[in-house]
Amino acid sequence: MTPADDGADGVARVPRIPGPRRSADDHADLTGRTPEEREPEEPVEEPDVPVLSHGVLKSLLGAWALSACSAGETAAVEAHLTECGPCADEALRLRDAVALLHRDRDLDLDPLLRSRVLENCLGRRPARIPIPGWVTPYDAETARLDALLRDIGESEWHAPVRLKWYEEDRPVRRKATVAGVIGHLFAVDGLVAGALGLDDPLGAGTPELSPSERTEAFWSGLERPPGRALREPWRDQSHALIRTVSFAGRGVADLTVTYKDFALPLRDSLLERAFECWLHADDIAHAVAYPYDPPCGAHLHEMIDLAPRLLPAALAGRRRSGLAAPARQLVAAGAPGRSLHLEVEGAGGGHWYIALDSPAAVGDPDQAVAQVAMEGVEFCQLVAGRVSPEEAAAGQDGDREAIRDVLAAAASLSRL
Repeated sequence: MTPADDGADGVARVPRIPGPRRSADDHADLTGRTPEEREPEEPVEEPDVPVLSHGVLKSLLGAWALSACSAGETAAVEAHLTECGPCADEALRLRDAVALLHRDRDLDLDPLLRSRVLENCLGRRPARIPIPGWVTPYDAETARLDALLRDIGESEWHAPVRLKWYEEDRPVRRKATVAGVIGHLFAVDGLVAGALGLDDPLGAGTPELSPSERTEAFWSGLERPPGRALREPWRDQSHALIRTVSFAGRGVADLTVTYKDFALPLRDSLLERAFECWLHADDIAHAVAYPYDPPCGAHLHEMIDLAPRLLPAALAGRRRSGLAAPARQLVAAGAPGRSLHLEVEGAGGGHWYIALDSPAAVGDPDQAVAQVAMEGVEFCQLVAGRVSPEEAAAGQDGDREAIRDVLAAAASLSRL
């Protein structure tokens, strides 16, 4: 507060806090008339100021700060604020609080806000059963997607979403809706749920299906076009996965999750599910014109790290199918071999050395025959099949054949 003014009688008084005043435009004559042509202004009637008790005046401070009082009540409150120090202090706090309620401010939250709040809370009172660190990317991405879904209207659940991925070196597209994408995530997350002994969203006794087959089966089993009602079962399932893994202990990280054509340890499977959750959340955000940021750098790094670890096996599979060049140098398992240096720039980036000739070999900087540099989000778009290997704006140097094979193998990791 500003220093109190001394009145004419020498007694210090609290400063007067004026209420909201009309702007200059409220007084301006916009008709273009000269002062002589203007009609004389009507005298403004002074409002009747009611005589109110201190308790009533104090209860009116919130309405006064919101400019919701009548003219008489406003005059009574403002007169009281010149005489009552505690009420004047409260009025200042309320007026500052009202200033934070402007609707024209940017309401997009910092993507790290949730992590900072949780870290602060856990610092004050640690969780009795903490979430394992390798589960936090999935926890964060499902929470971010859930926040987006809570913020969209009923009609936007039927907004068209165009899904894109790569199969056999060609782009594949599929039309869906926002609700259909959530159904897809719900169905594929059911593979992890089944591995943990939880209920399968497709029902008990469902045969082994690939992620695409599970999605088609789930979509075809719906009686009517899906809508907002899918959010709650999807979110309940994600909470159940996180809770079950947290209570299960250390050994659960190596539990195998089968995707029919391949398998991943649970640790990598939940990281893959976090990656897909982010990418499909981004698809939804584009469909409904909603701002959506990439994951935080630490989580993005873990998602990016999964792809280089899967690429040697993907290269070997493509080589068996005749889609990649034959191996040039066979080495013993665990020995260093010919490698490609992958440099990912930006948040979540890093350096990886990908073995080119055998999935059992170890990438070696001294045997790097090529280098590829890409921005982090763009590399993720390539792995997700959103951009083709030819479209990827990659800095390239060295063995062109190795570069072409690795970029194509990265795109082949994508699927519905």
